[in-house]
Amino acid sequence: MSVDLQLLAASNRRMSVSPGDRVVTIVQRLLTERSITAPVRADDNLLEVGLNSLDILNLVLSLEAEFDLTIPETDITPANLLSISGMTILITGLLNHS
Repeated sequence: MSVDLQLLAASNRRMSVSPGDRVVTIVQRLLTERSITAPVRADDNLLEVGLNSLDILNLVLSLEAEFDLTIPETDITPANLLSISGMTILITGLLNHS
């Protein structure tokens, strides 16, 4: 049986990083792509920071891919998706119930 050591190492690194840190990384990556350099706090509304509704949709897709889960439609709400803290609470809850 062959094991891809690089894939295993990457998986282990992701598992040792908290869900909140992973959410922050995803949001920071998108902010950088959009050339948004303003500091963003966990409770800041991401639309007010400069992202748009399509960016939020992209964040949903990125979160689903990063955490290998599907966010239920009922959880796709502004309270859950317009701030880093909302996303972190949502993802943590979904991970704990899977």
